[in-house]
This record gives sequence, C-alpha cells and structure tokens, in this order.
Amino acid sequence: MADEAAGNPEGEGQAEGADAPGAAAQATDGGTPASGPDSGGPAAKRRPARKRRSFWKELPILIAVALLLAVVIKTYAIQAFFIPSGSMENTLEINDRVLVNKMVYHIRGIHRGDIVVFNGDGSWDPGLPVPTNGNFLRQFFNGFASMFGFGHPGDILIKRVIGLPEDHVACCDAQGRVTVNGVPLDEQSYLYPGSAPSLTRFNIVVPPGRLWVMGDNRYYSDDSRDHMNDPGGGTVPESAVIGRAFVIIWPLSRWRFLPIPATFEQPALNASSAAASPAAGRASPSDLMPARLEPAGPAVPLALGFAAAIPVTWLQRRVRMRVTRPRPRGPSERPPRP
Repeated sequence: MADEAAGNPEGEGQAEGADAPGAAAQATDGGTPASGPDSGGPAAKRRPARKRRSFWKELPILIAVALLLAVVIKTYAIQAFFIPSGSMENTLEINDRVLVNKMVYHIRGIHRGDIVVFNGDGSWDPGLPVPTNGNFLRQFFNGFASMFGFGHPGDILIKRVIGLPEDHVACCDAQGRVTVNGVPLDEQSYLYPGSAPSLTRFNIVVPPGRLWVMGDNRYYSDDSRDHMNDPGGGTVPESAVIGRAFVIIWPLSRWRFLPIPATFEQPALNASSAAASPAAGRASPSDLMPARLEPAGPAVPLALGFAAAIPVTWLQRRVRMRVTRPRPRGPSERPPRP
C-alpha cells in the first residue's frame, strides 16, 4: 500500500510531464507561438524602429533649396529695387521699394505707359558696351553674384515709356502737350503736380527696336530729352529693358499697383507715324535726377525662396519616405518557422 501510495505521485508526475510536450506541440502546430517575429512578443519588441530624420539634418537641404530658388526668382522672375531720387515723383517717391516683373515681356510686348527698368550702358552711357542678356547659365551666375554684392549691375534706371518703335513723338502742341503719332497725351494724372509736360521741344521718330522714355517729374528728370546727342538720339534699346515695375511694396503706407494710365489706351495712338523733323537740343539743368536704381538687397528673393522651399522640401521628404518605406511581407515571404 505504501508502495502504491508512493507510486501514485510518480505516475501523476509522469502523466503531467507527458502532457507538457504535447501541449507545446499543439501550441506550435495549431496556435500562435509565444514569441517570434510575427507574434508581437519579445522578439518583435526587439525589432529596431525606423528612425525619423532629424530637423537639423533637414535644415541644410531647406537652406540650399531656398538659396537656389531665391537666385532663380531674382534672375528670371521678380526683383526688388530701391528708388534713390525724385525723377519719377509723385508716382514713385524717394525710398520706395518696387517689384519688377522680369517675365512679362516674354509674354507680351512693351506697352506705352509702362514703367520700365532698363540698363543705360551703351545708350545713355556711351563709353560702356551695350548690355547683353547672355545665355541661361550666364544669367544665373550674374544673378547669384549680384545678390551678394559682386559683379557689375550696370547703370540701372527707371522711366515711363512714351514712345514705341516707329512712333512719332513730339513736344509740344498748341496746348503744350506731348503728342504721340499726332495724338495729345493727357498726363496730369501721373505728372508731378504743377509740372509741365516738357520745357524742351523735341520731334523724333523712334528707331526700330528702341524706346522713348521720360520721367514723371519732367522738370527734374534726366531722360530721353537730355540724351538726344547720344547714340540712338536719346532712345534706349528694347533689349536693355530688365522688366516692368508693377507694384510698390514699401513703405506699407504707399503700397499700390502701378497701372498704365488711361491716356495711353487711346486707339488713335496706333496710327502710322509721320516723318519727323530734326530734334532740337536742350540745355539740361544742373540738378537733373536720372532715377538710377539700386537693388533692394537679397531679403525679398530670399524670403520668396524660403516660402517656396518649405513645400518643396516637405514634398521631397514625403517622396523619400515613401520610396524607402519597407514593403509589408505576404504570407509566402515570411521566414520559415523553426
């Protein structure tokens, strides 16, 4: 009896021990394993998580993209300029900042009444070579250099277009008005208050490919009238035009667009020009203001560059994450169980 009593625990122990391997086998064959790469157990927890790129690693990419976009915007699209003189008053006042659209004349031609920024080298500064735009890469290099104060920006000026190629521009009619192709211009909406249209008589047919330009402060403006003895008879080549000033951005109290005055919309202005008589000379006052422009610094293109770089950088980050994201494994691609 004692032996049987002593033997029963051993039998029970053997039975329990025999059931344990079977239970383990059943768990392996029919159930979910206790651990492993697909079980969510300790092995899965040890799997290294994909690391997100630090902001400080993204920052150089953001700066590089912003700088590249800033140079592109300044060189080919929009540039800010500072007005240092009063020759375009009251339309443009001293210390105004204007934005110049460099793309507009690739879309449409120059219009009468446009306020244009141009390079006076070779026309109003005869000792210098006539500026050329150069190829795409040269423009990019010059734009990059000028944004940081290097290179030769040229004699940059701002005036209003009065006469287009082959226009007959003259001053003055019996009422003292400037005429274009015989049509008098009503300029009081943009001329400096009390300023006469011109104190100098002139009569010229604008040569092909050139423009006759004048300032809005006619008495103090150094413009086409004062360069009639220079090459081109005071006109400037269309190829020297950098772009159209279209908005005043600073100071904020002066913010406004710069539209074409209504007088330049007269249909009769497009009539064929008549033959012109030789232009008369003009004695220039000693205090004439040429309205030479100065670039307003890299702040505007850099701000626009950063504004454009943020979505571009975010987009390239999303694309990179999508490309590098591990593809989920299908049932046939899972590693064999041991």
